[in-house]
Amino acid sequence: MNRLSLNQATTRSWSVAEAVDGCARAGITGIGLWREHVAAQGLAESAKLVRDAGLTVTSLCRGGFFTASDPAERAKALADNEKAIAEAATLGTDVLVLVSGGLPAGQSDVDGARQRVVDALGSLAPVAAEHGVRLAIEPLHPMYCSDRCVVSTLDQAVDIASEFPAEQVGVVVDTYHVWWDPGVYRAIERAGRRIASFQVADWVTPLPEGVLLGRAMIGDGCVELRRLREAVDHAGYRGPIEVEIFNQELWDSPGGEVLELMVARYREHVL
Repeated sequence: MNRLSLNQATTRSWSVAEAVDGCARAGITGIGLWREHVAAQGLAESAKLVRDAGLTVTSLCRGGFFTASDPAERAKALADNEKAIAEAATLGTDVLVLVSGGLPAGQSDVDGARQRVVDALGSLAPVAAEHGVRLAIEPLHPMYCSDRCVVSTLDQAVDIASEFPAEQVGVVVDTYHVWWDPGVYRAIERAGRRIASFQVADWVTPLPEGVLLGRAMIGDGCVELRRLREAVDHAGYRGPIEVEIFNQELWDSPGGEVLELMVARYREHVL
């Protein structure tokens, strides 16, 4: 249970202060924070709240969105990611989750977009190293390729990460995004020590309108959560297990009840 972490997306309506208090009440020792919530609370105050509660910030979400073809937009993205790296260091986490970005509007050069991700990491990896932060590439399900993330498989993420030192660039294994991949277990073994974060959510069908909110509470869908957890463990990952669920029904529910259910389902389906 000491590996369980609440990713703040699961209780999106909660502020940092409310999420920290909820975790403390539920006996959850880890929390994954989101930049917009941290900005609303204040960076220094967020860091103090977590520290005073004795919690560990397991990740900061998110950086990335590197794929713009316009040089000025790319420069703006790099500057924002440098800021995110500094924020992660201030919050005391060594993991900055990256969502790479989709295709620029009106374009179809997916290979070019992926190359811009590599180029951006080349600029940011030394900055991250100076702050003691690891850039964690998160592959997203292929249905997000056009508008959100041109890195669609764990193998692709490992290919990119392998161009950089393992302590600077790693990968995220998110069950919602990788469960379908017939090569995922081989990719997890290949990723090994590059696994920087393990996130869990379930997949249900039919997907709701707006697939971004299609994640389900662990145990409600078809994902082999325990098998995936055992695979990352076998690959050498010993870090936190974040529950990250985008789901309107959960967001509309009392946060304390969501955490109570999350803990019970984690015990039943992940451990």
